[in-house]
Amino acid sequence: MKISIIIPTYNEEEFLPNLLKSISRQNFNDLEVIIADAHSTDKTIEIAKSYNCKIVPGGLPGIGRNNGARVAQGELLLFLDADSVLTNNYITSAIEEFELHNLGIAITQIVPLEKGFINQISHEFANYMTKQISYIKPHGAGCYGILTYKSLHEKVNGFDEHLDFGEDTDYIERIGKISRFKVLSNPRLLVSTRRLEEEGLSEITKKYAKSTAKQMMGKTVTLNELDYSFEHGSNQNKRIFYSLCGEGMGHAIRSGVVIEYLINEGYDLIVFASSRAYDYLNSKFDNIYEIGGFNTVYENNSVRNKKTFVYNMKEVPSDLKNNIQKMNKLAKKFKPDLIISDFEFYANLLSHILRIPMISIDNMHVLTEANYSSPNKYIKDRIFSEAVVHAFIQKANRTLIYSYFFPPLKDTKTTQYIYPIIRDEIYKLKPSVGEHVLVYQTSNSNNDLIKVLKSKPDQEFIVYGFYKDERDSNILYRKFNEDVLYNDFKDAKCVITNGGFSLITEALQLEKPILSIPVNKQFEQILNAIYLERLGYGEHHDHINQRILENFLENVPKYRQNIVENYEKHENNTETLETLKTTIEDVLK
Repeated sequence: MKISIIIPTYNEEEFLPNLLKSISRQNFNDLEVIIADAHSTDKTIEIAKSYNCKIVPGGLPGIGRNNGARVAQGELLLFLDADSVLTNNYITSAIEEFELHNLGIAITQIVPLEKGFINQISHEFANYMTKQISYIKPHGAGCYGILTYKSLHEKVNGFDEHLDFGEDTDYIERIGKISRFKVLSNPRLLVSTRRLEEEGLSEITKKYAKSTAKQMMGKTVTLNELDYSFEHGSNQNKRIFYSLCGEGMGHAIRSGVVIEYLINEGYDLIVFASSRAYDYLNSKFDNIYEIGGFNTVYENNSVRNKKTFVYNMKEVPSDLKNNIQKMNKLAKKFKPDLIISDFEFYANLLSHILRIPMISIDNMHVLTEANYSSPNKYIKDRIFSEAVVHAFIQKANRTLIYSYFFPPLKDTKTTQYIYPIIRDEIYKLKPSVGEHVLVYQTSNSNNDLIKVLKSKPDQEFIVYGFYKDERDSNILYRKFNEDVLYNDFKDAKCVITNGGFSLITEALQLEKPILSIPVNKQFEQILNAIYLERLGYGEHHDHINQRILENFLENVPKYRQNIVENYEKHENNTETLETLKTTIEDVLK
C-alpha cells in the first residue's frame, strides 16, 4: 500500500465527514484511513465506520498519531487534523512533489475553509512565515498535513508522547535532521478557522508567536503556558454556558463572583454578555464572548417604553441571528451540559433550541414567581414588567431568586430564594458613618435629582453614574471606579439611589440607610423600593424634592438602627454559592 492517512479525533462529528468525503473524491485509491479516537461521545466513531476507516484508540494528538502509525500498512504516512479538507488531486500532487525532491518529510500550505478578508490574509501570512522559517530549520504544525515515510517515523520512534504541545514541530525537526524537509508548493490543504473564531486573531497570533519563538530556541512549550486545549472544551469537567444581562452593572458585578466560584469549583465556563457587562467581565476572565443585548431608553429618570421598543426592534433582527449563530457554533464545539441565565434572553432561546437544561438565577423573577401586594397606581408598570420577565425566561428547570425580601413563592418545588451576592471587597470593608452622602445612579437622566442636591449646599454629595470626574459646588462627580467607590461607600452616612437591586443590598450590608427614587415605570426597581420602606430600612419616593431630602436625612439614624437590628447580614457568599452548586448537580443528575 502506498499511503496511510492518520487522523486523531475527539467529538468531530461536525468536521470529520467533510474530510472523509474529500479523501473519497481523490483520484488515488492505494490508501487507507486510520482514525485514532480519544473516546468521542458524539457520532465520530459511527461516521468513521460508515467510511470503512480503521479505528484505534487515541488521546493527545501525538499519542493518536503513533497509535495510527503502528497499524498503518502504507509506505507513506499522511497526518491530518479532522477539521481539514483535501483539495482536488491533493494526494497525487503531494506524492509527486515529495518524490521529485527526494524528501523525507514535508508539510503543505493552507487555505481557509471559511471565506473573508481576515481569514485569507491571516492564512497567507501563516504560509509565508512557515516557508521563511523552513529556510532556517524544519518547522510546521500538524494541521498543515505532515507527509513522511513510515520507516523514518519508526527510526525516530514517532511523536514524543510526553509533549502536550508542539509535538508536531519536534517530530518534523527530528526527521528533518536525518532527511530532507520542504514546504510543498503545489498541494493546498483547506483548514477550518474554528480556533481563530473561538479565540480571535490577536490571541491566536500571540500564542503561536510565543510557541514558535521558544521552539526556534530549542525550548519546549506546554498547553498550560499557552492556555490551549485540543478539545475545544474539556471532556472531564461539567461544561456551562453562563449568560447575563448587560444593562447596568449589577448583573455583571454579581456574575463576576459567581463565575470565579464556578471556575474554582472545577466547572468549565463560556460566558456571554453585552455592553458594559462584557467590558467588565472581559477584563477579569478568559472565555468571555460579546453578544448584542436589549437596552432601555431613559429620559429624565423614566423608562420610555415606546422609544425602548423602537430602539430594540432596530437591533433585534441582526442580534437574534448573530447571537444565536455565535452561541450555537460554540455550543457544537464546547458541548455545554447546562445553561445558566442571569436574565439573558438569548441563552433562554438556545436552551430550548438545543434542549439543554437551564437554571435561571436573578432578582427579577420575584415579579412572576411570588405573591406580593403593590399599590394600584403601579398596576400598568407591574403588568408590563411581569410580561417582560415571562418573555425573557421560559420554563427554566430551576429558578433561584436573589432577594432581601421574601414574599411567599407560588411554587417551592422548582423555585427558591437565595441571599444576594455581595462582592468580597464589600464584605472586607469596615464601614463608618461619615459626613458625605453617596449618590448612585444607573443612568444619567435624573436631572431633577441634581437640582435638589444643589438646594442643600451644606451637605456634600458624591455622585456616580454621570460618567464624569468633576466638582460642581457641593457635588463631586466620579466616574465608575471600584476601588474609589469602596471608600466612598464605606464612609457614607447614607445612600441615595434608584431601585437597583445590587446597590441596595450592598448598602444594607454596610448598614447604610437608603433613599430610593426608582426609575419611573421600571417596576422591578419600584418593588425593591416598596419593600425597602416596608422593612424600615429607608424611604421610597417616585420623585425627589427638597422637603423629601431633608426629611430623609433627619430620619437616617432611625433607619440605620432598623438595619442593625433586623437585616440579616452575612460574612460571605458561601451559602448562596453552595446552593447554586447543589442546584447545578441536581439538574445534571
